[in-house]
Order: sequence, then structure tokens, then C-alpha cells
Amino acid sequence: MGFSWVLKGLFKSPTSVLGVCLVLFFSIIALFAPWIAPPEYPDEPYLLPKAGWSAEPSPPSAEHPFGTTEGQYDIFYGIVWGARTAFKVGLITVGFSALIGIVVGSISGYFGGWVDEVIMRVTDIFMAFPFLVAAMVLTTILGKGLDKIMIALITFGWMGYARLIRGSFLAAKEELYVLAAKAIGVSDLSIIFKHILPNTIYPVIIQASMSMGSMVVSASALSFLGIGAPEGYADWGQMISYARNWIVGAPGDALKYWYTFFYPGGAIVLFVLGWNLLGDALRDILDPKLRGPRGAR
Repeated sequence: MGFSWVLKGLFKSPTSVLGVCLVLFFSIIALFAPWIAPPEYPDEPYLLPKAGWSAEPSPPSAEHPFGTTEGQYDIFYGIVWGARTAFKVGLITVGFSALIGIVVGSISGYFGGWVDEVIMRVTDIFMAFPFLVAAMVLTTILGKGLDKIMIALITFGWMGYARLIRGSFLAAKEELYVLAAKAIGVSDLSIIFKHILPNTIYPVIIQASMSMGSMVVSASALSFLGIGAPEGYADWGQMISYARNWIVGAPGDALKYWYTFFYPGGAIVLFVLGWNLLGDALRDILDPKLRGPRGAR
């Protein structure tokens, strides 16, 4: 299965094209953030610049295209640099969660027996905790900061990958090519990482792409609750937090402060939508069960 074949499949459906375009759009914003919104503090570019000290938000203007939030933080700057924050949180948390899940699930599924039983019971214990509540508690214990958010999300985000890869290993380890490798004396490590894993990794890739959005939403929720990113950090969740007192607008003008929640909320929605559509397209392409009429769209 070549990269060109996957790329060709991504452009067969309008929804997958939309997903690719949205992900590319945010990737370009994140990559060129220093030129799109030059930092006021070069040593700390993720700090939001302030346009003053007034508590009331200011509407969009030539100087501040998206307006300013409570405390006069520039919304445009927060959206642009928040894209970098979103990719940082998403890629690191999903990457490490998938890596832990792959290692744990591979060992559990390949060796089976008491090893599988112990690992799966530990996994069940972690899965018993509500994800967001558990992440919230751990973040509170560790303290405020983006790194603390990522540790909490990774701690309670690897179990789905572990169970997914375990199921694939349980089926694949009985295949003839695996039995043949064992018969000629190939080591367990080589069988796991050179023979079975390359043939069972596709469901993990699909789940990882669809988890990018959910991890960013979870991190934004923690920031909204005040236990995530530090004060004044370019994070979409915190930008919405600054809008919480202004969502209802003003007497006789319910949408007076619409810009305070529209732009950060829209950024989150489009970012998550893009990754979900991309993940759905990858599922259609990579899942052999869907390569029939639907997968061949």
C-alpha cells in the first residue's frame, strides 16, 4: 500500500477533500504564525499581547481584526498562535498515547496467557475512570501548565490503542506467516515489530487521526475551566474562557460581544471537523472491510 495510493484515495470524496483542506489550512497557519501574527514578546511568543487594561472587550478594528477579549487580549493573535498550541497538544498526546498503547497491546496480544490477563486488567482499571474527570483531577494535582495537561491526557488516553492493537495481534499471531517465522527461530521481538505490527498498524493510524480533535477539545476544556494553560497563553480554550462573562451580550443587544466566542469557538470546531473527516477518509482507504462499494468511493 503506497503513499500515492492513499493520497489518491483522499481526493475521491468531497468530505475527505474538505478534511484535508481544513487540516492543511491550520497547518499553514501554525507553520507561518510568526509572520501572520508577529510576536510582541520574541522570547515568549505564546504570550498574548494586550491592547490596554479595560475589562470590557473591544470590537474588531483595523489594528485588531478579530477584536480583543476581556482584559484586552488580542483575539487574532490568540487564534493564530493557538493553532500551534493545538498541534502541539494533539501531536504529542496522540503520539505518546498511541506509542504506549501499541507497546502494551502488542505484548498483551502476542504473549497471551497470564501476561494478557494482567495487562488487560490494569487497562480496565484505567478505563474505569471517566476520561475528562480523571484528566481534570490529575492536572489539578500536577499544577497548571500545558505540559501538565499533556501528561494527564496521555496517562488516560492510551487504553483504546492498547485494546485495539491487542485484538489485531490475537488474530494475526495465528496466521501462517507468523507460525512460519516462529518455526525457523525468528525472535519474538522481530516477529512483533517486523512481521505482525506492520500488518496491524492501520486501525491505530485511523484512531490516532480521529483522536487529534478530541484531545484538543479536552485540553481546551481544561483551559476553559482554569486548570490548563497559564494566564495569557495562546490557547483556544482559554480564549473562550475570557468570553464567558460576555456571551449573553448586553441589554438590548445579545450579540454585542459575538466576536469573543465566535472566532475561538469556530477555530475549535473547524480543527476538530478537519481531523474527523480526515480520519473517516483514512478508515475508508485503509480498512480492508470498507474497500468495497463504500471504500471505493
